[in-house]
Amino acid sequence: MSTTTSHTSESDGPADGPARSARLIQNESTTEIPVHLLFRDDPDPAPVPVKPAVVGRRQGTGEQPRVRRPVAPRRPVPEVDPGLVERPARVLPGAAGVLAGVCGAAGCVATSWWAGVLPPLALEALRLPAYAGAGLGPAQWAAYAGAGALGLFGLGGLARGRTGRAWVLDLFGRYRGTVRRSGLLWVNPLLLRRRVDVRLRHWRSEPLHAADGSGVALRVVVLVVWRVRDTARAMLGVEDHETYLRECVEAALARVPVEMPGGPRGAGGAAAEALTGLVAADAAPVGLEVFSVQPVRVEYAPEIAAAMHRRRIAQLDARHRASVLTSVVDSVEDTVTRLTMRGLVELDDYERKVLVKDLTVAFCAGRGETAP
Repeated sequence: MSTTTSHTSESDGPADGPARSARLIQNESTTEIPVHLLFRDDPDPAPVPVKPAVVGRRQGTGEQPRVRRPVAPRRPVPEVDPGLVERPARVLPGAAGVLAGVCGAAGCVATSWWAGVLPPLALEALRLPAYAGAGLGPAQWAAYAGAGALGLFGLGGLARGRTGRAWVLDLFGRYRGTVRRSGLLWVNPLLLRRRVDVRLRHWRSEPLHAADGSGVALRVVVLVVWRVRDTARAMLGVEDHETYLRECVEAALARVPVEMPGGPRGAGGAAAEALTGLVAADAAPVGLEVFSVQPVRVEYAPEIAAAMHRRRIAQLDARHRASVLTSVVDSVEDTVTRLTMRGLVELDDYERKVLVKDLTVAFCAGRGETAP
């Protein structure tokens, strides 16, 4: 009796003693869960606040998914000067410049006749009457200056416009318009002319760095079909629009995976569509219109090509060895089965194993292989 009481008192402990801490199940990847909550009989227990789980590291079991960091959105290409938009420049027909040049030359001849310095041969050729002249005075020099300026201004502004070519005009750094007309034109000779090709153009790049979906380094040659849509932005909004287009293509190749020609069906078209969209969006603010960016040649990088070549040779060699081994095993099996079924030999397990080994070595030697 006393023993029972003593055991009971020891298991229950003193009532007024210090309370013992509840036993806990520790889980370093989630939180702490009290044991008594797992064995409660209450059908509807009160909710217990639980601290949020903190995942220290991934254990490799797949129970806790890896938290991915949000990818920052791609920043759009900044717009150039909103006022820098292509507009037609004011030009005159070429006949106006020719007329001004002829008038200037005629004025110089008339001034020379007025001053009396025109040679006799010129008088006879032009059928002008002889005139003693008033000499070269201030009035004659002023007439010379005016006629010469008119002639130079008229003839110096003559220009020939060609189909598919345009001129971007600016005066002292200020954009004055674009000339897309063809034929003989007269353009103000004080304006600076920048010739630009506005035809549909294609650019075949040299091998550029790229990667496939697995991150394997590739060399890609792309064909870009494009043209200059806004000459003002292409010539004045960026330093060199052709170099800018090249950099856009290289940046797009760094973001879009390119598959080898023998890859999944449709991968090449998806890569071309993605490249076209990215390059067109980057080139639009500088007045370039991109129609297509097509990979025309895809090959492994030099540092990867040798390894891929060795891998392919190893795969072909493994297939060849597997086919030879399968053929040898089938031949040995067929030979042993025929000998046994026809009653030519009676073999126990040991003799069967020896015969199979000898036949395998013989067949492999006959096929030029080494017995395994």
